Amino acid sequence: MAQREIDQHLPLTEATFYILLILVSANHGYAVMQKAEEISQSTVRLAPGTLYGAFSSLEKSQLITLAGTDGRRKIYQITELGKAVLREQIHRYQIMLESAVSNPDLWSAGVSRGEEL
Repeated sequence: MAQREIDQHLPLTEATFYILLILVSANHGYAVMQKAEEISQSTVRLAPGTLYGAFSSLEKSQLITLAGTDGRRKIYQITELGKAVLREQIHRYQIMLESAVSNPDLWSAGVSRGEEL
C-alpha cells in the first residue's frame, strides 16, 4: 500500500478516528455511537445523522466495508486501507504528544505533567 494512498485520507477528524478505531471489530451503528462516547470519556458523541453520513463517506473511500447484516442493522468493519490510515494517524498523535510532553516551556507555566491542561 502506497504512503500517498494513506496520506490522502489524513488528518482524520476526531469522530472519524473513533469510528475507525471501533470498527477494528465489526459493529453496527448504534454500538459505534455507544462505544465512541465510552472510549472518548464522553468527549465525542455521535449523532445518528453524523454517524451514517460518515459511514457513507468512509465506505466510498474504502476505509470501511459492509460486513453483513443483523436483521435491520448493517454491520460495518474497517478495511486494510482503513487500518493503515488509522495506524498512521496514531503515529502522528504519538509525535504530537511526545513533542508536547518534552517541551519544558509548556510545563514551566505551573502545570505538572500529571495534571490536566
